[in-house]
Amino acid sequence: MVLQDLSDFSNSVVTIYNNHISDRVLGAPATNLELKVMSGNYNDKNHVTNYQGISVTGKVVKSSTYLIRDNTHKIIGMLCINIDIDKFMQLQNYLDDILKPPEEILEKTTEYLSTSTKELVQDSICTIIDETGISPERMSLEEKREVVHKLHENGIFLVKGSISKVATILKVSNATIYRYLSIIKKDLL
Repeated sequence: MVLQDLSDFSNSVVTIYNNHISDRVLGAPATNLELKVMSGNYNDKNHVTNYQGISVTGKVVKSSTYLIRDNTHKIIGMLCINIDIDKFMQLQNYLDDILKPPEEILEKTTEYLSTSTKELVQDSICTIIDETGISPERMSLEEKREVVHKLHENGIFLVKGSISKVATILKVSNATIYRYLSIIKKDLL
């Protein structure tokens, strides 16, 4: 169980119990899911349940997050519950090998349980770039702008220092990232 205060994305974990399950520690930063929540993607929900979490060591956990709101309905914190399902997954894989069930198509949300702000930003950027299948050196300006747009949607620019990191990885200037963000925000109006 993890209690998070969202007034400081760099040090959001304020209480943690059984941290061996998620490998997170007191003072750990917000996760990519929390940034997405704070970007307004879950304004109509009070919880996100039964999704996959991945620790920094690659451990897969079953996660649920409950949003804590103040009296003005603003999200101020989160209670996150992570369940170690490693043994269950091993059993499921064993049974799947025997029974060969049909493939199911499910929408999946994956949360990366970062232990540092640097890692959170890096993981988020790399995930979006990997989805494009194009290395930053070969991306057109439009493709780079689309990467910035997806990162904006995922809330990565709420993290201090992320603009510089994105600019470095995309091999553009900070001013270019600011310009892309300005265009994106203008398009959203």
